[in-house]
Amino acid sequence: MTNVKPSTVLGRQLGDELRRLREAADLTMAEAAEVLDCTKGKVSRLENGHVPVRTPDLNALMQAYRVGEEETRDRLVALARRANRRRREGWWHQYGSVVGETYRDYIAMENICDGIKTFQAQLVPGLLQTPEYGRAVTVASRAWQTAAEIDQFVQVRMARQKRLAGDTPLELWAVLAEGVLHQQVGGPAVMRDQLEHLAGMAGRPNITVQVLPFSRGAHSGMFGPYLLLSFPQVSALDLVLTETPTGNIWMEHESEVACYRGLFDDARTSALPPTESLKLIRRIAKEHRS
Repeated sequence: MTNVKPSTVLGRQLGDELRRLREAADLTMAEAAEVLDCTKGKVSRLENGHVPVRTPDLNALMQAYRVGEEETRDRLVALARRANRRRREGWWHQYGSVVGETYRDYIAMENICDGIKTFQAQLVPGLLQTPEYGRAVTVASRAWQTAAEIDQFVQVRMARQKRLAGDTPLELWAVLAEGVLHQQVGGPAVMRDQLEHLAGMAGRPNITVQVLPFSRGAHSGMFGPYLLLSFPQVSALDLVLTETPTGNIWMEHESEVACYRGLFDDARTSALPPTESLKLIRRIAKEHRS
């Protein structure tokens, strides 16, 4: 049996869009296979993101699916190109020795999305971490052993933060459990600097930070951290990334994404408003000075 190359997130996103276009055109997989003069199995692999979509095949499918809008056609072609060259391009490629496949997928998606909503129960989100805090987290993870590997991984995390600036900065909305502010990551001095940095970043117009206080009791976010990514195209699919100690999991089905949208809505409505959250962050930062 031939091994199937693992699908990438970009490839799955393109494949899912092709599936929806095929169904909207009321065509079966078998009929799509006739268009490409291939097997139904290949069409299935294309829609699952297991194989790259070549430009001639993409053009043929778009014609068969009656995709007439130039903007949609251009977007699909661009997505296919990004999916096919993801391993060869992107600033993160140079860090391949310390950045795993799932993390590379995440950075690629973070690079093209326009909004991220995240809930964190233990850690300040990577996009808002200071180098010292990020280093303490990296060391504690035990995923990297040498000083050089740790340095490189921290460099990756800091490079990602460029998405929060520029002409079209990423919109970030983070809800943090109050425990994140008290956890002594790196010691009092590191935490003080981290919380002061967090307060400063929360003042940017494209960044919203809320704190879910201990007093709220049990809440839906207690079951783990997650990120919800959204994209500028109207028809693009939102994605969810859940984080675990042994690996991260992408979720793309609308029912799953809708579930996490509901979880985030619960978290943000239960959390303190941004202004009150900022006051709490600054107060706890002062406590770390003592």
